[in-house]
Amino acid sequence: MTPAPKTTAPRVTRRTAQAADTRLHIVATARELFAANGYVRTTIEGVSAESGVAVQTVYNSVGNKAALLSAVLDDAASGPNAPAQVLEFMRERTRQAPDLGSLLAMLADWFVEVHQRTGTVLGVIAQAAAVDADVAKLEKARALQRLTRYHEAAAAVRERGGLTSGMSDEDAAAAIWSLGHPQAYRTLVNDAGWTPEAYREWILKALAAALA
Repeated sequence: MTPAPKTTAPRVTRRTAQAADTRLHIVATARELFAANGYVRTTIEGVSAESGVAVQTVYNSVGNKAALLSAVLDDAASGPNAPAQVLEFMRERTRQAPDLGSLLAMLADWFVEVHQRTGTVLGVIAQAAAVDADVAKLEKARALQRLTRYHEAAAAVRERGGLTSGMSDEDAAAAIWSLGHPQAYRTLVNDAGWTPEAYREWILKALAAALA
């Protein structure tokens, strides 16, 4: 029997590494400008100048302004876990949760963590969606993406003995999505003055009541 050919990971060339570093630098610069100036006053030319790269490099590395905003959101959501994507490391955290209580605590911790990191850029997206059709599409797509991904969390809840009330995975995903919605965090913490710790305790109790 002929042995299967060996597969090797693609080799990272110097050019590839430089391109990745350039992209990270552009995204970091855009994040600062969006936070400081808002969406309308932040321009591709401004990002280019602050990054020290050509305008075409911004387009080639990331894309148009809406694509920049999307990349900034991804970067903020991943935070110190980068370059790992959210779906990747959240699947690992879910796998490591041994029981229902640990899983719900992990979700509560995640909501505090991610909302603290993404609050500013999500605020920019909400404002920009009113004036830019591409950002409006981005905002809708990201909301639906979160809802879809929470189906995995719902399945994990069921595997650990939750959803005994007869709630479907689809309904459970909707419950997780609505309870952990960024707007809920902004209203409770930023507007109503709750501490992140108080928000965490509330969402942990709410998740347990809805899903256990």
